[in-house]
Amino acid sequence: MNHNGNSKPRLLITEDDVENQKLLQLVLRNMFEIDLCDSEQCFYNQLSKKEYDAVLMDVTLKGEKNGVDIIKDMRKKSQFKDIPVICLSANVFGEDRMKAREAGIDVYLTKPVDNSLLINTLNKLINKNS
Repeated sequence: MNHNGNSKPRLLITEDDVENQKLLQLVLRNMFEIDLCDSEQCFYNQLSKKEYDAVLMDVTLKGEKNGVDIIKDMRKKSQFKDIPVICLSANVFGEDRMKAREAGIDVYLTKPVDNSLLINTLNKLINKNS
């Protein structure tokens, strides 16, 4: 069972592209309670208000920090360090993948992502943590 008392797990999607936000919402809304963010400030604001079962993090975001920097910070905070994080990026380069892994992500997926792969990966991570 998830933290929020609903039957659906709660997912925080951090993505700065509006079209990608819409697409991810469309694909995931039947299976997850979804909150959207497009920046570091919004991300921390949401994390302080609600408990999440997983985070979907884009690497490229608005503001000072990118997704990898935010994950590094998140992993240093005891209340957030165990939340599963899937990094979603258009960057397929090994260096980006390596930096994300070092930051503490659980899974790195590249865009465009296969919908069933994304859903299955989220479910596995959430079930492993519950």
